[in-house]
Amino acid sequence: MEEKLKELWKQIGMRYKSHPWHGVDIGENAPDQIMAFIEVVPTDTIKYEVDKETGYLMIDRPQKFSNIMPALYGFVPRTYCDKEVAALCNERTGRENIVGDGDPLDICVLTEREVTHGDILVNAIPIGGMRMIDDGEADDKIVAVLKDDLVYGGYTDIKEVPHKVIERLRHYFLTYKSIPGATEGHKFVEITEVYGAEDAKEVIRRSIADYKANYGNIESHMARKARATIGRMD
Repeated sequence: MEEKLKELWKQIGMRYKSHPWHGVDIGENAPDQIMAFIEVVPTDTIKYEVDKETGYLMIDRPQKFSNIMPALYGFVPRTYCDKEVAALCNERTGRENIVGDGDPLDICVLTEREVTHGDILVNAIPIGGMRMIDDGEADDKIVAVLKDDLVYGGYTDIKEVPHKVIERLRHYFLTYKSIPGATEGHKFVEITEVYGAEDAKEVIRRSIADYKANYGNIESHMARKARATIGRMD
């Protein structure tokens, strides 16, 4: 049965593309090293976002102004921001009403190399993050470095990154939804803290727990279905 199951997974992998949120493994060494799916690169003038149902990259919106994403940007597969992530945000900020944003955990990956397009997977080392609250929702931004990057790859904590680089990230997230002169109907975005590697890893752990609480173990569920299918074929 197990050999048939392995062969089935192999055939599925050859025929179909894995969903980048649910079908890609975060990595066996998480949270110390994780897989990241990149949606947007610094040269993009369009904000792309994965469609949650199909897994295809779609246009979210054109970038309205001249601000650009100063790093590779995407999310961590098989993570979700819900009760556990929100509880940590409430604990760290002393608030009580923050909720999770209901999305996979966002990540910025620093590299000195020019990556020309998104829709790719990269191995990343978390070194810190920004505790961002978007209209009352926890919307943490993990900051990581591209594994083996010649410039950033040796950093182990966000405090080692040049201050101007982090300020550039902060400025982007605090302004990328703003429209000059508009005050009504706009979400209030704040970054309450820039934290280090250990806090980033705790956010990742909690986002994994939130994912499992909401979606269960996808592979175990699929394995049960596959065994049942194989059993009917025998």
